[in-house]
Amino acid sequence: MKTLVLLALAGLGAQLVDGALGMAYGVTSTSLLLAFGTHPASASATVHLAEIGTTLASGAAHWRLGNVDWKVVARIGVPGAAGAFAGATFLSGLSTALAAPLTALVLLGLGLYVLGRFTLLGLPTGNVGKPLRRRFLAPLGLAAGFLDATGGGGWGPVGTPALLAGGRLEPRKVIGSVDTSEFLVAVAASLGFLVGLGSQGIDPTWAAALLAGGLVAAPLAAWLVRHLPARVLGAAVGGLIVLTNVRTLLRSDGVSAGGATQGAVYALVCAVWAAAVAHTVRAHRRQNAPAAADADADADADADIAADAVAARTAAVATVAVTVAAVGAPDPGPDPEAAGAVPAPDAARRGPAG
Repeated sequence: MKTLVLLALAGLGAQLVDGALGMAYGVTSTSLLLAFGTHPASASATVHLAEIGTTLASGAAHWRLGNVDWKVVARIGVPGAAGAFAGATFLSGLSTALAAPLTALVLLGLGLYVLGRFTLLGLPTGNVGKPLRRRFLAPLGLAAGFLDATGGGGWGPVGTPALLAGGRLEPRKVIGSVDTSEFLVAVAASLGFLVGLGSQGIDPTWAAALLAGGLVAAPLAAWLVRHLPARVLGAAVGGLIVLTNVRTLLRSDGVSAGGATQGAVYALVCAVWAAAVAHTVRAHRRQNAPAAADADADADADADIAADAVAARTAAVATVAVTVAAVGAPDPGPDPEAAGAVPAPDAARRGPAG
């Protein structure tokens, strides 16, 4: 039961990251299953079975929020499905002794790529609006699909940075389109593993736990993509993937590193990871500082305009009030004393009595 709860939490966290970055669900989940000692092919098969549900939910959420370009989904998803089926059947034929370090190396490389990509480079947007080339999308989908099935993840780490690097599509639409097209990849990879391993090679209980966590996180992740600093999150997730797969490699039969060596390597990885995250935080603040200053200036200008408008309205009201008071006041008539007239006594006005 404890393992299922951990898997559900891992699925929730992995889907939050994947929905916000367009990558790392499969890489993160497969790395965790390998840490549990699962056969690489079984781990990848279990993750891809869970991804059928999580990618469907994530794609629907991104579609409702307008984050999906369906032309990109079709042009990258169909070749990706073909590559995923081929990769699944290839991995199913490898022995555990060969597949475990191979998969860990692939995942480590992807983790280093994600970490370096988001730490050192920003997200280019200079070519946003230009059409994506078909001859670029099809080979990209084929390679990313094959790598995704053999490594248990790779669709997002390969597809998302490649589309972002072109700068021809908004980052939110890159993430939404990659997430949505991954549904086709997950279905094809699952069919490939069923052909290569049979149903006994997949743990449906573990897949259900990963799926449950991912379904909870999918709608939230689609919303977070508009608000989270993707560069900081990418560096954090890349470091986690590197650390997890370094651990797997150090404990493999081909390395069998001692406790002191493992500790030193873990400390080095954690130090580099912390420095990378700190760097991305500073870079994010520097990037947003001009925008924040402009926003403050605009707010001050708006406040001044509003104050001037209030003062003008107050002056106008006061002027109108004075004018109305002057025009509408009653005329008291002439002042008899001021005119010098003295009223006669009543007897004088009546004359002498007869």
